[in-house]
Amino acid sequence: MTLPLRVHNLSKEYKDFSLTDVSFTLKNNSVMGFIGPNGSGKSTTIKLIMNLVKRDSGQIELFGLDNLKDEKRIKQKIGFVFDENHFHETLTVHEMKNVIRGFYDQWDENLFQKYVHDFELPLKKQIKDLSKGMKMKFSLAIALSHNADLLIMDEPTSGLDPLVRSEFIDILKLYVQDKNKSVFFSTHITSDLEKIADQITLIYKGKIIFTRNKDELMAKHCLVRGNPDALDTMGEQMFIGLKKDQHEFVGLAERNDYLENELGNQVSVERATLEDIAVFYIEGVKSHVAFD
Repeated sequence: MTLPLRVHNLSKEYKDFSLTDVSFTLKNNSVMGFIGPNGSGKSTTIKLIMNLVKRDSGQIELFGLDNLKDEKRIKQKIGFVFDENHFHETLTVHEMKNVIRGFYDQWDENLFQKYVHDFELPLKKQIKDLSKGMKMKFSLAIALSHNADLLIMDEPTSGLDPLVRSEFIDILKLYVQDKNKSVFFSTHITSDLEKIADQITLIYKGKIIFTRNKDELMAKHCLVRGNPDALDTMGEQMFIGLKKDQHEFVGLAERNDYLENELGNQVSVERATLEDIAVFYIEGVKSHVAFD
């Protein structure tokens, strides 16, 4: 079966930033969370996928097609939602929709009107008068109304209140119930990804740290806290990432019987959130701690 997105050895050089040999694969009928600190290369990667900037080297395939040679064909099959408004501010929602619909061969007006109803979109309002949450809903309605098989989203929930973010996640859950649909979701709000993502890709300073199954990633890792004296027994090498001061240490480790059974009261073992995992993997990179 053809994959919705495959990125292989993608590189892009800027004066003060480099994207280097970025590779990952989005599986069919999956949601990939694309995470990393600001400035790590998330938006650059998405711009390269969308052919908004030109790659220096590497390959980008969507549905088995090259994103440069088959750009027009590919963009009929993808919907995109960005964190910033890219619509004409003085046009109404209805007028802006009429401009956009002409670009898509499979535009479904009935489906758009369904989203207008579901999202309570004010068709007669100018774009500039919409709230941030309503602009996001309009972007999503546009992205979903031409039978796109892949949604590409760059920080779509940034700055939204928890209720609107929850509604957004529910919409994506419904979208991927169709086995032909997939989502590539860049965000720094990792708690949203805990609810919906199947895969997680972590990028830092232009390099991929890992691509893993989300449930396995979270089940495999734990946070360990304790007195710094316990490190003399444990050894720092067992931690993927570690922070410590004179009173306490906290580190990320893979779950094992030694941690949970043999150290007793010396340490506490806690559930690691997706944010914890990302932070400590990056901490490990900064500290040159080895990891696989």
